[in-house]
Amino acid sequence: MSWYLIIPFFILLIAFILRMPIGMGMLVGSIAYYLVAGISIGSLVNTVCYGLTNAYILIAIPLFIFTANVMNSSEVTDKIFNFARSLIGRRPGATGYVNILASLIFAGMTGSAVADASGLGMLEISQMKKEGYDMPFTCAITASTAVIGPIFPPSIPFVIYAMISGASVGKLFMGGMVPAIILCIVIGIYVYFISKKRNYPIGEKVSLKYFISSTFNALPALMTPVVLLLGIYTGVMTPTEAGAVAAAYTLLISFLVYRTLNIRSLGKILLNTIRTSGAIFLVIAGAYGFSYIITAEQISKVVVEAMSGLVSSPMAFLLMINILFLILGALVDVNVSELVFLPIIMPLVHYYNIDIIHFGVMICLNMMIGLLTPPFGMLLFVTAGIGEVSLKEMIRETLPMILVLLGALAIITYIPESVLFMTRFIK
Repeated sequence: MSWYLIIPFFILLIAFILRMPIGMGMLVGSIAYYLVAGISIGSLVNTVCYGLTNAYILIAIPLFIFTANVMNSSEVTDKIFNFARSLIGRRPGATGYVNILASLIFAGMTGSAVADASGLGMLEISQMKKEGYDMPFTCAITASTAVIGPIFPPSIPFVIYAMISGASVGKLFMGGMVPAIILCIVIGIYVYFISKKRNYPIGEKVSLKYFISSTFNALPALMTPVVLLLGIYTGVMTPTEAGAVAAAYTLLISFLVYRTLNIRSLGKILLNTIRTSGAIFLVIAGAYGFSYIITAEQISKVVVEAMSGLVSSPMAFLLMINILFLILGALVDVNVSELVFLPIIMPLVHYYNIDIIHFGVMICLNMMIGLLTPPFGMLLFVTAGIGEVSLKEMIRETLPMILVLLGALAIITYIPESVLFMTRFIK
C-alpha cells in the first residue's frame, strides 16, 4: 500500500469534523489521491460516471424517497395510525403498541427510518403526549420503531447494499420480513413491562363500526406494499420498476382517493425528493472514487490476510463486525458506513463463507441501531426535536431500547434462518 493512501481518509475525517457534506469530502479526497498518485482526473470522472450510469438499481432510491414524501404529505399517516389503533384496541400502553404496528405498516411503503420518524412519528408523538405518556419515553419508542422502516421491504439501505455486494434485491427484501417482525416483538415486550410499571393509559374500546371504517379508509394505502412486493416476487417487475409503480400508485390515491394532494404540494414533494436524493447520490459518487482506491491499493486483500490469522470462525467474525459497525454507527453517517467500509470487508464475508443475504440484513439492522446511538444518531435529533424534549432525557430512555434491539440483532446474527427462511420461497 502507498503512503499517500492516508490522504483521502484524512480529508474525509476533516470534512466530517468541519460538518461538510460527506459526499463532497469523499470526492475531494479521491481527487487528492489521484493527483498525488499521478493518475488523470479524467479517470476519476469516468469511474464515477460509469458507476452511476450502469447501476440501474439505484434508480429505485429516488422512487422510494418520493413515495415516502407523498405518504407524509398527503395525510396517509393518519389513516395508517387509526387502522393500527383499531387493531390494538383496549390494553395497557395501547398507543405504544399502535406506534410499533403503524411503523411496521409504514415501513412497507417507504424504506426509510428518518421518513418514519419525521412523518408518522409526528402523529405518534402528538397522540401519546395527549394521552399522558412521558415524553422522553414517547420519543424513545418512536425513534426505536422507526428502525423497522429500512428492515421491512422496501428498503433504501438494502438497495445500496445490493449495489455493493451483488446480492439480489428481491431476496434482501424477502429476508427482511421476519427480522422486522422480531423487532416488533422485542419492542412490544419492552412496552408491555414499561406500561405495567408506569401505569400507562389503557386504550379505548374499538367498536366494529370504527374498525370497519378505519380499515376501509386505510385500504388504498395498505395496498401500496402489496402492489410493490407482488410485482417483485411474481417476476412481473424488477425492484426499480416496482418502485416506479409504487410511486405512481401513491400519487394516484393521494390525488384521486384521499384528495389531500395538490399541484403546489407536489412541487414541494419533488423538491424534497431531489434534495434528499442528491445528498445520497453525492455520497455514492464519492464512494465510487473510494472503491477505485480500495481496489488499486489492495486494501481488501490486506484486511483478509490480517483477519484470517486473527479470527478463526465465522461466528467470531460476525461478532467483531457487529461491534465495529455499532461503533461506526455512533460516529459516522449510515451511508458512509455502508459505502466506504462495506467494500473493504465484503471479501471477508466470502472468505468465511457467510451468506450475503443474511449478512446484508444483519449489517443493515446494525447500521439502523447506529441511528439511535449517541452522540450522532440522527433519529435522536429528529424525534427529540418533534417532541421538544432534551436530548439527555431522551437518551436515558433510549439506552434500554438499544439493548432490546441488540438482543434482536443477536438473534438475527446467530440464527441465519431468521433471515433465510423467507428467501427460500423465491428463486
